[in-house]
Amino acid sequence: MPELPDVTVYVEALRARVVEHRLLRSFVKGPFLLRTASPPLSATQGRTVIEVRRVGKQIAIGLEGDLWLVLHLKIAGRLHWKTGAIKLGGRNLLAIFEFDNGSLTLTEAGTTRRAALYVVEGESGLATLDAGGIEPLEASRDAFAAALRVANHTLKRALTDPHLISGIGNAYSDEILHRAQLSPVAMTHKISEEEIDRLYAATRATLVEWTERLRAEANGAFPENVTAFRPEMAVHGRYREPCPRCGAKVQRIRYASNETNYCARCQTGGRLLADRALSRLLHEDWPRTLDELEARRK
Repeated sequence: MPELPDVTVYVEALRARVVEHRLLRSFVKGPFLLRTASPPLSATQGRTVIEVRRVGKQIAIGLEGDLWLVLHLKIAGRLHWKTGAIKLGGRNLLAIFEFDNGSLTLTEAGTTRRAALYVVEGESGLATLDAGGIEPLEASRDAFAAALRVANHTLKRALTDPHLISGIGNAYSDEILHRAQLSPVAMTHKISEEEIDRLYAATRATLVEWTERLRAEANGAFPENVTAFRPEMAVHGRYREPCPRCGAKVQRIRYASNETNYCARCQTGGRLLADRALSRLLHEDWPRTLDELEARRK
């Protein structure tokens, strides 16, 4: 799922292309994409774009007359900018937004359609789509600590809860926790003030670093290689590859369609976190430490 760095670069690319340009027409191919009925999508046609902003992990395009087109890309949604003709037959194509200088297309890979499009009116309408979490690059250290401690959650859950902290998902939470050298299952009510300091600094540094990296990669072009899995990442998507800090193999916890990646040596004192599926299968044979796991593999 595109997260704060990816969405920020998308927003910047769109600002450079559509602000002060007119939306001529919209075509929605995916029957489940449009999640609102009033105002109708047709009401946005012929209006000039005033602003583009990020709302959590969503992209909001503001049009004259105080109407907003809001796109939530979810896991597999991606945006593309085209200046030539567009083929309507692509299976992954969900929507086309034709401007007077080019077209923005929305595609979604796979067969499960999660991406969403909303049309809302005014700041109040936009606010209904905002989960309300703090902005991690704007919040003070104390506001960050307060958000973490609203309830007693794991650090992984707290970082990825949009009601607490805006814009962070599965990928960057793994990178943040690795940088902070904190366990993804540490509880927010039990971490120390020093650990909060480390987490706050790691959150800001990780998001700024990746935003700058993705911006440089795009180099003024429209970003086309948006992915949650990048070889430069420290742990996310790098199961059994070496940790760049200590060289130990990256571990994982799998659940539903997601997984958490972490370095046991750097983040949990060498202790392996129980993977639910494997724990049920192995019971007492589940290795408790990284050294025990490596010994069994040998």
